[in-house]
Amino acid sequence: MNGIVGLSTVELSGAIATGEVSASGALEAYLEAIDKLEPQVHAYNEVLVDHARTTATEIDAARAAGRPLGPLAGIPIAVKDNMCTAYGKTTCSSKILANFKAPYTATAVEKLHAAGAVVIGKANLDEFAMGSSTENSATKATRNPWDTARVPGGSSGGSAACVSARLAAAALGSDTGGSIRQPAAFCGVVGLKPTYGRVSRYGLVAYGSSLDQIGPLTVDVSDAALLTAVIAGHDTRDSTSADRGVEDYLAEVDTPIENLRIGLPDEFFTDALDPGIGEAIARAAGLYKDAGSEIVNVSLPHSRIDADAEGNLSSYAVACYYIVAMSEASSNLARYDGVHYGHRGEKDVEGIVELFSRSRAEGFGPEVVRRIMLGTYTLSSGYYDAYYNKALKVRRLIKNDFDRAFEKCDVLLCPTSPTTAFEIGEKTDDPLTMYLADIYTISVNLAGLPGVSIPVGLDAGGLPVGMQLIGPPFSESAILRAARMYEKISGVTRLVPEIART
Repeated sequence: MNGIVGLSTVELSGAIATGEVSASGALEAYLEAIDKLEPQVHAYNEVLVDHARTTATEIDAARAAGRPLGPLAGIPIAVKDNMCTAYGKTTCSSKILANFKAPYTATAVEKLHAAGAVVIGKANLDEFAMGSSTENSATKATRNPWDTARVPGGSSGGSAACVSARLAAAALGSDTGGSIRQPAAFCGVVGLKPTYGRVSRYGLVAYGSSLDQIGPLTVDVSDAALLTAVIAGHDTRDSTSADRGVEDYLAEVDTPIENLRIGLPDEFFTDALDPGIGEAIARAAGLYKDAGSEIVNVSLPHSRIDADAEGNLSSYAVACYYIVAMSEASSNLARYDGVHYGHRGEKDVEGIVELFSRSRAEGFGPEVVRRIMLGTYTLSSGYYDAYYNKALKVRRLIKNDFDRAFEKCDVLLCPTSPTTAFEIGEKTDDPLTMYLADIYTISVNLAGLPGVSIPVGLDAGGLPVGMQLIGPPFSESAILRAARMYEKISGVTRLVPEIART
């Protein structure tokens, strides 16, 4: 593996700041890696070579002139292709936006620019962020760098694969029900979903507006702390953005939490969990305990996960989430009508209704269509109270469960996913089984909490296992510090797949 792409973001930033490495040199190292591995991984929708080279040249010139550099100066970063950029395309991996060029740049990406980052490309995703495997993309199916016959997770699978295969130093993803954390677990990287409102959603193409949140995917916890500090903060252009200051997460991340109380949710450790993952999480809890942390059992009754005699999983949280998310998707995607922008189905069309219908039928993939139809149904007259309003009440009960749990502990520890990465095509014919890939993550979005997934090692088949740490609202510093504690006491950090070692 090239020495430059083997560095963390924090290390590479330091090397560029001192002149040991130039921004242009770092970029070319990553472009070389992309040339070599992208045909196998399919992580990018678009590699922004010219834009990236121009930015890197400007960073080098600024350093040579003695001008101050930002904390991410010269760092090649991938951006999920559902975040608007005034350069390149913003497609959401959908035919309906195949040629869309945004007129502005998302706030989170603007903050990357302000910090000196080099946006190297737009990463693939499940269409409109609807999926758990990145197989729903209209462009390609991204492959897991640990085993290219397996999925990278979703919907931020392209972002996670970029970081895992060292095709970018770090990446931004979005998380509506686990779309940062689950692919982070599958690909052996760190993925943080901040508190709802911690990072501006301005310029993020909306899926579930009360659930979506932008966050980083990185090779280790320190890098996640750095990127979170850069992209977090209030934005007047986003009415859901929290008006509160941003902590220096990187400065705090190496400070252990004394007398840390770690809660294990009883409902998450059932027959629904793969035994190997359960053992890995138990070992992690044991390491925390040996390091002086207190392990306590807590209950999240409305997030309980059950398995029947045939192994089928069920959960109040899953049912609640998919009603809320699909209802919001139905509303948000109504704007794609073939008139304002996006794909327009004009061939043999008579009248505006047929234009709308043809444009949407040709532009949306089957999973997006499924979610729009189900969301429209739950919001329709006669069903609104029976489904949507009831789901909102369950959502409040889920939030109350977390509030009570945090009276007994500082952070919650649980699996990120019930399994490791599954094979491509394994679950595409069974959408309900696919939805359950996020069974441990969706309740965090329903409650608006921060959660981070970190790798805890490999399973018997050599695939990464992810562990999730969840905290109260705006406790990003605490969960990052707890995650960093695990890296130190376990030595499990910066996992590199074989494909990226040669």
